[in-house]
Amino acid sequence: MENFEKDLLANMVIAPYLQKATALRGVKRYVGGNQFRHAFATFAILIDYHYTDPVLLKASVIHDLIEDVKNTTHEEIRGIDHNGPAVLALVLEVSRQKPESKEEFLKRILTQGSTLAKVLKCADRISNLTDLHPDIFDKEYIRNMIADTKKWVVPMAEQVNTDMLFELQDLIKRRETNMKFSSTLWPLKRRD
Repeated sequence: MENFEKDLLANMVIAPYLQKATALRGVKRYVGGNQFRHAFATFAILIDYHYTDPVLLKASVIHDLIEDVKNTTHEEIRGIDHNGPAVLALVLEVSRQKPESKEEFLKRILTQGSTLAKVLKCADRISNLTDLHPDIFDKEYIRNMIADTKKWVVPMAEQVNTDMLFELQDLIKRRETNMKFSSTLWPLKRRD
């Protein structure tokens, strides 16, 4: 990591966003764990790819807050700090709007989304695919996640970050291979 990047990270105040993200601790994920851990995984993926934009990193830890914690208001996010309005705009950009279908949502980000929205969605999907294990989840869920990733998120990565593209492609290939391998061993159902 360059000195400039280290300085940006060292001087970024993210604690208020982390505090806000604690509301996600009780929100369970279909892939296991909770949304709080997923938010940190998304943040860590961005750091791993050397992203230092404070709006992107702050948004990453609360990117699911509006969708998953119903009493969250736009005003409280906007008022967190001087980046609050931009963070809110990015979070809204990567949040599914009513009555958007999942496909409409992903298409909107791909065709109309900002570069930061596409980067955040790629990091989010890397986290989702990393947590996706064929011995726990039903095959249809995995097939749908992989199909959505190929159709919408891979093209986003092609536009914004070739290293993320390679990781997404590798995760897809591994999940497809693992799914085939696990079905030859035993037909396990998803655990609740």
